[in-house]
Amino acid sequence: MNKPTPDPIEPGEVKSLAEAVLNSDRFPYLATIDGDQPRLRPVSPVRTDGFTVYVANLRSYQKTAEIEANPRVELCYLDPEHDQVRITGVANVLEDRESLQQIWDSNPLLRNYLGSIDNPALIVYRIDPSRVRFMREWALEYHDVPLD
Repeated sequence: MNKPTPDPIEPGEVKSLAEAVLNSDRFPYLATIDGDQPRLRPVSPVRTDGFTVYVANLRSYQKTAEIEANPRVELCYLDPEHDQVRITGVANVLEDRESLQQIWDSNPLLRNYLGSIDNPALIVYRIDPSRVRFMREWALEYHDVPLD
């Protein structure tokens, strides 16, 4: 079996390729640390601004305690062609009421499930990227995505 040869990537197209992967994957995987044990689960972002990703959560969930203990996380997106984007960053609790309201207003699932934006069970994380990498299927080589 011959090894597939990935299409070459021009440096100027890395960012748009990475954005396309984010747009195609509705359920990226979020990695956290539980003590000395990595944990991985699919999440459904409630908002994405460039490579800043917002994830809603319930305070009672295990990942809340994990993020509180160590807010360094990583998201992995995978598109149907198996291109991937990895976003390494820090999960911060979103406190900005205007941003919370925009997320609330645009997300019927949150409204139906939680009933009120002031529900104490609700927590929204803003994952601020420190590094974003793109890899085309079979390339086995990551390209850093500019964070501008």
